[in-house]
Amino acid sequence: MYGQRLRELRYEKKLSQRALAEILGVTQKDISRYELEQIEPNIGMIVKICDYFEVTADFLLGRTDY
Repeated sequence: MYGQRLRELRYEKKLSQRALAEILGVTQKDISRYELEQIEPNIGMIVKICDYFEVTADFLLGRTDY
C-alpha cells in the first residue's frame, strides 16, 4: 500500500521520481523500488516522506484513508 500511496502523492505534486529522490536524499532507483514495494523505507525515510507530503505515517502505510 505504501508504494501506491507514495506514487499518488508524487503525482499530485507533479514530481518525477528523480526530483523526489533529490528532495529526500536517495536515488531515483530507491524511489522506484519503494513505489514497486521491492524494498521498504526505513523509519527515518518514512518520517521524511510524511513530513514532505504533510501526511501521517498511518496514511502512507495504508492504515487510514486521510
